[in-house]
Amino acid sequence: MATCPQGHTSSDEEFCEVCGREIGGAPVIVADAPASAEAELPAAGATCEACGAALAGRFCEECGHDSLAPPPVSVPRAAVERVVADDAPPVPTDRVPEATTWTATVTADRTYFDAVMAAEGPDASGITFPPYCPDRHFPLAGKEISIGRQSRSRGILPDIDLLGPPEDPGVSHLHALLLAQPDGSWSIVDLDSANGTVINDEPNPLRPNVPRALEDGDRVYIGAWTRITLRRS
Repeated sequence: MATCPQGHTSSDEEFCEVCGREIGGAPVIVADAPASAEAELPAAGATCEACGAALAGRFCEECGHDSLAPPPVSVPRAAVERVVADDAPPVPTDRVPEATTWTATVTADRTYFDAVMAAEGPDASGITFPPYCPDRHFPLAGKEISIGRQSRSRGILPDIDLLGPPEDPGVSHLHALLLAQPDGSWSIVDLDSANGTVINDEPNPLRPNVPRALEDGDRVYIGAWTRITLRRS
């Protein structure tokens, strides 16, 4: 009987009848198997190197990563966002919203006052031009801005209060309304005021309750001398 390199006895003197190896060949070294399955279990409190989830076994229950395999190579989020941003097509300039702010500047206008006096407006004889009227600036914000003179007894508290000093008696308590437009501009509505609302050098006042679009630099005249200039920045 012949003996193969693995120690099997065989009646065939060329190849082992048990394992098929050549008689007289070199023995094959077999690597030792793990002592037990417990050798593959992660230590208590271990976390997945791929997603950070707690490990209860060799394979992560969240992402399936093998804890015995090398950790995956991660790409910084900033780099990913930079690549996405670089690959994204540019936004057309005409579609980029323009951040604008509007301001209403209130002052006394002598030329307008003289025109009102020349037309002999209501109670013209009892009105005098104020000797001092500093500019007042009102940032425009929200959907609408009321213009008038405060009257607590009537519960009227306009956003642009022209009560003074100096007080323009030709301004109605609730004279006009500025309305914000979807494109960021403003329009004005005369609220059927006693003395009307004039835009720039137009000969006729606005029709009551009909919105009128305004542009940067437009001048709104109300009362006996009040000029409101709208500026966009």
